[in-house]
Amino acid sequence: MSAAEPREVSGPLLSAISNAVVRIVHDYTGRGPTKARTSIRDDVVVVMLQESLLKAERSLIRDGKGQLVVEMRRSFQQTMREELSAAVEMLTERKVIAFMSDSQLEPDYSAEIFVLESSSSGDLQDGATDLRGAAPPGDSAQEDSGGG
Repeated sequence: MSAAEPREVSGPLLSAISNAVVRIVHDYTGRGPTKARTSIRDDVVVVMLQESLLKAERSLIRDGKGQLVVEMRRSFQQTMREELSAAVEMLTERKVIAFMSDSQLEPDYSAEIFVLESSSSGDLQDGATDLRGAAPPGDSAQEDSGGG
């Protein structure tokens, strides 16, 4: 497969990524999420996780310490970063160039987002817009340069 030829996104690939992320989260926290769903669009892989809070975390939330749980989750997500990225790279056969992660406590959702190195020559994908040099919406200074 050439670098410019996109790899077909199939159910088995999406399932494999979901399973890998769930396994890694389980290995680090002792419990994995009960639901996971992966989607891939262009150079972005998103893994949505549900029901991953630990019993201890739920206790802290009930005690008004939700912010502590959020901070602890961010620390875990950063600790897992290299292993999560390596799993996605192995399965997609593409380099992960950025990783972002966040959690919401109610409802219990987490998102793991991976940006892959472009499989094309660096051009924007179909449907993408290059905004470099564009004036912000409502910026009349650039829209009205006639001076009048």
